[in-house]
Amino acid sequence: MTAGPISGLGRSVYVLPDCNICDQVFTENDVVVGSSSAMRDVPVIPLFTVSMPPKAELLPALERTLWSGYIGQGPRVDEFETRLAEYFGNRNVLTVNSGTSAIQLALRLIGVHGGEVITTPMTCTATNMPILAEGGRVVWADVDPASGNIDPADVEQKITRDTRAILCVHWGGNPCDMAELGRIGAKYGTPVVEDAAHAWGAEYIGRRIGSGTADFTCFSLQAIKHITTVDGGVLLCRNTDHYRRGKLLRWYGIDREANRKDFRCEEDIAEWGHKWHMNDVAATIGLVQMGHIDRIVAAHRAHALTYDQELGIPAAAALPVALGSYWLYTLLLPSHPARLAFMQHMRCQGVMTSQVHARNDTHTCFRLFQRSPLPGVDEFAARMVCVPVHAALTEAEVGQVIAACRSFESPIGARRKVLAQ
Repeated sequence: MTAGPISGLGRSVYVLPDCNICDQVFTENDVVVGSSSAMRDVPVIPLFTVSMPPKAELLPALERTLWSGYIGQGPRVDEFETRLAEYFGNRNVLTVNSGTSAIQLALRLIGVHGGEVITTPMTCTATNMPILAEGGRVVWADVDPASGNIDPADVEQKITRDTRAILCVHWGGNPCDMAELGRIGAKYGTPVVEDAAHAWGAEYIGRRIGSGTADFTCFSLQAIKHITTVDGGVLLCRNTDHYRRGKLLRWYGIDREANRKDFRCEEDIAEWGHKWHMNDVAATIGLVQMGHIDRIVAAHRAHALTYDQELGIPAAAALPVALGSYWLYTLLLPSHPARLAFMQHMRCQGVMTSQVHARNDTHTCFRLFQRSPLPGVDEFAARMVCVPVHAALTEAEVGQVIAACRSFESPIGARRKVLAQ
């Protein structure tokens, strides 16, 4: 039996397939009207995996670092930053201990304290928590419901004399309209910050994200991103002065390159900073990962292309001038109850799915900030769900994802329970 809509009950109702795991029905008003047999542990294709290099390649490199006598920020960090500068075509590279730190450092360099930051609620909370940490005020912008990316027209409408920054997220690895966001930023003298946590290797008009596509670009090297250093982040600056100041602020404001009378005692510190630097152990992992990143991104893209051709369910749209890196492959179901039924159906078929990120504007910690209508966010948040697209997927697993999605699309022939409503 396949999953699909049932008519004749006064409203659209979705029933899940007959399987030995679950049997649930969802209605348009998001009420579960029938269920039986609790979910049991079954093997599933994971939504994410950790991409680590082969042991034979990684472990010797780690051993050399761990017993080198230098495991804090040292020569491996310097080497990793040099490799990143080559990869992005941008020499203003700062590695840090997380993607969140990269965003907060960018906001600190801009000086958002007491001002407004226009941002998207469709993201991980790690995007927007740094605004609060820096004493900024959140202004929510709407998104394009077809892509999940921030809507430049709505951004421009919300610019005020108190606006300090525009913060965008490349949802799933598909770039935002950076030309339009850049135009708005230049018009109003407002820096643009890219949260590119999803977008390692993505391109916009032939330029790699991070090459200067915004004033600041922030990447995450967290466990399940395209590449990981266990945890870590990267901040790329367009302006060399920002880079130099950021280099100080990521380590307490100390100039680690200055000549000192005592190598353990810093000279005068002009501006206080944070302990946000990367260490040599993480950088060592990053250096080995750089030999694999092109293969990893290519695998994500290949799986996404196969889905585009085979699934038949609408996916989040990409700009024709952009090349996504597909950390997520996002499907858009017809409605919220259809999404609920789809997710349960996929679980029955052994495929993990998730919305991945909940809209941030409903969280209590953001309650003090305006809640203007966001119809694009409402639509996208109600419909979107992500299926596995990671580099470790086998051909058979990609086929299993496709078959599961297709079976959900098929018309329903019969159902095990008749619901009297």
